Amino acid sequence: MPERDKNKQDGPDIRSNLIKVNVGGDTLFVDSNQYRLKRRKAKYIDTKQRHPKNPKPQEWISEKYSQHKIADYKPFNFVDGEGVRCSLYVSGCLFDCPGCYNLAAQNFNYGMPYTQELEDKIIADIAQPYVQGLTLLGGEPFLNTWVCLKLINRMRKEFGHDKDIWSWSGYTWDELQLETDDKKEMLSKIDILVDGRFLDPLKDLTLQFRGSSNQRIIDVQKSFAAGHVVIWDKLVR
Repeated sequence: MPERDKNKQDGPDIRSNLIKVNVGGDTLFVDSNQYRLKRRKAKYIDTKQRHPKNPKPQEWISEKYSQHKIADYKPFNFVDGEGVRCSLYVSGCLFDCPGCYNLAAQNFNYGMPYTQELEDKIIADIAQPYVQGLTLLGGEPFLNTWVCLKLINRMRKEFGHDKDIWSWSGYTWDELQLETDDKKEMLSKIDILVDGRFLDPLKDLTLQFRGSSNQRIIDVQKSFAAGHVVIWDKLVR
């Protein structure tokens, strides 16, 4: 162990090949040829090298994970789809996309329970003549089908198809065709699906209503009628 230094001078201190180090709060001078500080390698995770999780068909069962909670409700906004919309952010997602903009909502226990009082408020807000429809986001709406279907069915009962329903999902269109009955039912009752995981290397802030270029804005009802994916006819970029 080097001896404790007794020199109290201020400023730079150079003594032939000695270097100044701090050991346990003491200033020490040691021979640079004989003493090397051990440096710990910093842990660094490059999110661009990670990938979202890719579930097998029917691997993730909604009722196994969902706690029937929502992360947020935002009425009368212009960013979550076409026109003025009321947006419900459900809690919980398993895709774990690197670069996710809403990390807190990945937790199924985050937020507050979905209640009848909240549902009544959402329906009252959507009833406003200037509101075009409902948007479901998250989290992952298709892993919260109890919440989403309850609201979707209420909307269709109250408004028929006068108001539209958009949903974002980490699932792709093709994956949803192989999923559980509740997910298929939910897909069948919405109008627009923005599908696919967010991929940080494909991030593009100029895109309409989506974060990365692999994601698509799909007209659900036209796609079912055609038997293949039909892209939303108002897509610009």
